[in-house]
Amino acid sequence: MMKKKNTFTKYISIAIILLVGTLFVAKFGGPSLLKLYVEAGIGTCQKIPVLCMTPTPEIISPEIEKEYTAELLTYEFPTMSIKLPKDFTVIQERIKKVYYKRNKRQHQGNVVYLLHKGPNFFINLFPQLTKQGIKDNYEFIKRTMYADLKGIKNLTDAFFVIMKGIFIPDLGDLKDVKMAQFKLTDRRGFINYNFTASGNYFDCNIMDNAGNFFKIYIKDKGASLNLDKLLAILSSVKAIGESPQ
Repeated sequence: MMKKKNTFTKYISIAIILLVGTLFVAKFGGPSLLKLYVEAGIGTCQKIPVLCMTPTPEIISPEIEKEYTAELLTYEFPTMSIKLPKDFTVIQERIKKVYYKRNKRQHQGNVVYLLHKGPNFFINLFPQLTKQGIKDNYEFIKRTMYADLKGIKNLTDAFFVIMKGIFIPDLGDLKDVKMAQFKLTDRRGFINYNFTASGNYFDCNIMDNAGNFFKIYIKDKGASLNLDKLLAILSSVKAIGESPQ
């Protein structure tokens, strides 16, 4: 399990380090050079296809399977609660990209990683983005998920492509990854998912009406979850207690 010192802020700092270089490239080079710099730091569309993908325009808003939700177990943490299947290991962590890559062997079975941050978390980290019209967690995540490596024209474009590259965790064989946006009664967000021979992978980024941000990463080695069941799970997540900063 990741040590406490590996905070989510340190995870975000990967982007900050890369952006120091983009400031120089953006000032003295054009969009083509800026794109090449980002590719060198993050990867190409061939290596990481999601860098050139955007969510489907359809909003997923089905009827929640209440019978399935009733079968789930409730997990409560200091700042959030969620209902999940009983055969999953559940871990609340401060997520870092390296955690998914280097420590994968620690959890070979079904596992769920949870993260909760309070309203305006991303704006507090990057207040300069308010000048670009980014005023809350939802707008930050939306710009991140819609970032496209092929469309880099300026520093802001490069920033969100970098965030996308480090923000989306291990999703198995990337050639079949899909991206979708969803809206439920009191929450909305984006799902990146992949159904593979070795299991199903889900990366869920959710915002509630109060502005809370939840990131839920599910590695479903038993392939027991589909999108309908996933949305039933997402409908159960909620903030409790004091929101984390």
